[in-house]
Amino acid sequence: MGQTGKRLFQYAMLYKKPILWALLLLMLAVSSELAGPFIAKRMIDQNILGVEKKWHAVSAEESYAAEYKEKWYKREDHYEPGEAKGPEVRVLQSGRVFYWLEGALPFEGGKRTVSPDGKEMTVANETTGEKATFPVTRMSVKELYAFYKPEIPSLMKLAGIYFGLLVLGAVFTYGQRLLLQTSANKIVRKMRNDVFAHTQKLPVGYYDTLAAGQVVSRITNDTEAIRELYVAVLANFFSAIVYMTAIYGALFLLDARLALFALPLVPILLVWIKVYRKFAAKYNRIIRTKLSEINGMINESIQGMPIIQAFRRQKETTDEFNELNDYYFKYQNKLLSLNSITSHNLVNVIRNILFLVIIIMFWGDWLGATIGVGVLYAFVDLMNRMFQPIVGVVNQLSNLETARVSAERVFTLMDQEGIDVAPGAIERYKGEVKFEDVSFAYKKDELVLKNITFTARQGQTVALVGHTGSGKSSILNLLFRFYDSGQGTISIDGTDIQSISKQHLRQHMGIVLQDPFLFTGTIASNVSLDNPAISREAVEQALRDVGAYDMFASLPGGIDAPVIEKGSTLSAGQRQLISFARALAYDPAILILDEATASIDTETEAIIQRALDVLKKGRTTFVIAHRLSTIRQADQILVLDRGRIVERGDHDALMEHQGKYFAMYQLQQGAAVTAS
Repeated sequence: MGQTGKRLFQYAMLYKKPILWALLLLMLAVSSELAGPFIAKRMIDQNILGVEKKWHAVSAEESYAAEYKEKWYKREDHYEPGEAKGPEVRVLQSGRVFYWLEGALPFEGGKRTVSPDGKEMTVANETTGEKATFPVTRMSVKELYAFYKPEIPSLMKLAGIYFGLLVLGAVFTYGQRLLLQTSANKIVRKMRNDVFAHTQKLPVGYYDTLAAGQVVSRITNDTEAIRELYVAVLANFFSAIVYMTAIYGALFLLDARLALFALPLVPILLVWIKVYRKFAAKYNRIIRTKLSEINGMINESIQGMPIIQAFRRQKETTDEFNELNDYYFKYQNKLLSLNSITSHNLVNVIRNILFLVIIIMFWGDWLGATIGVGVLYAFVDLMNRMFQPIVGVVNQLSNLETARVSAERVFTLMDQEGIDVAPGAIERYKGEVKFEDVSFAYKKDELVLKNITFTARQGQTVALVGHTGSGKSSILNLLFRFYDSGQGTISIDGTDIQSISKQHLRQHMGIVLQDPFLFTGTIASNVSLDNPAISREAVEQALRDVGAYDMFASLPGGIDAPVIEKGSTLSAGQRQLISFARALAYDPAILILDEATASIDTETEAIIQRALDVLKKGRTTFVIAHRLSTIRQADQILVLDRGRIVERGDHDALMEHQGKYFAMYQLQQGAAVTAS
């Protein structure tokens, strides 16, 4: 996973204590589960099949002794070291019937057959060719039970331990999952906070080429996919490693020959993972990209719904969405097919083949007489337990690749060069702005500003006029350092703005855009932007200064009236007034009005114009306006054409010059007269 894996690991290390505790609990849960097969093996070999071991006669009833025909017998493994043993007897099974043998068995192992009358048993060893026949007596159920009875207390004790371990394992598993999921949620919360915080540091230009829905997809969908990595993938992979290591150790303790049959599973699993990742990574990248594009289109469609419906573009928009969705569906199906081919079904096939080989070898006695039923049961049980984590790993491969690709996308966004928030504040500057031979291009070699030079004195109002695309807004974008110029110098109070951090530079600037943006909240919160430095009184004063306080005070809730997304329940003029009050509440040294009165009716515009006459004092104000009647009082008017300043001066001087400004003004006045 390279750098992506390293960074995911670094996030995990932020919450290493609960994760390590979770992994410790997981190891304890695994240990308690793995003890089960060994307990079951002992129950089978010692307490159940142990009845066929050697028994010796004792003189009277004692511990672990069984009665048969008024005589007492004790099993060989219950004798103390050095304790004297009586004559040997055996209890032998053939089919589903047990027989009594008075004396020793000629040799161990071999195939047993009983005569039709049940009085003789023949034992034949097919490997060595040995054969022996001896008299036996069929035992009743009551007689047989007497030999099992001494083992019942031990059997019940082991069963209790087995059950206790299951309960203990369940408690450990609960604690492990709780800690791991809590840690995963904390990691994703931290990651989401980091990604969102980084989006606040990215320059405005970054969002020119990336749809808002795609950014949202990375912050929400991709981080949620990463959560599965820490919850499901980490738990399954770690438990698989612990399980398989412990089970391999248990298998070698059980029987080295049987353990060798299980060894090839590890390389098979590693090759399996490598092959899967090769194909799944490609599909997941396309799936995550298309999901991001789908989110982007949904966001764009919702934002532009009035236009879509007004121009009857519903069908075309739906078709475009269906095309994206079908492409997404196509690759989801490809990934689903890959998962189906390499899923637990294939694991089950491998497991069943392995079991078949072992059973054939056991049936053919190729594994030797030393491997009994208890050992075989323990082996099958352990292998079943080993295949459980293998199935878990295989089933989590899809989540692993989805999380890896999602993490790449998240970290790609976080690796975009941002602007760190500069601490502290700077002293309020006077506001003398100077452009010297500034040129700028959004795209290389396509200049939108060419050799711009002008000076705005403190307290002056500078108006920028010109046709659409002449570069008016670009000048203010450079002043705000939304973009940096490639040529020339921009200074405030004689200081090059490149030497001032962007946060400090904008600290004493205010801007009002043609299309104001309002946040969900209240009218008051949209003026202050929840800045604790701006008091309630300052908010009210700003609204009074723009002549809007009485208007909003009459609303239900007054200036605490709710504002929904983008302020869609307010009129364009009301939204603009809030935006204007917001700029004034921050008491900027430099105030920028970008077509600020374009969406306001004549009466509201007159209110703002009267307020501006007072507010301009001590502030440098830049105004972009197409309605030239609103800038007649400007101290300096800059006329732009194709990125160059072609005329400059106040209104009277430019009218006398009878150039571009004169023509534009006369054209607007003529249009106004005609309209009236």
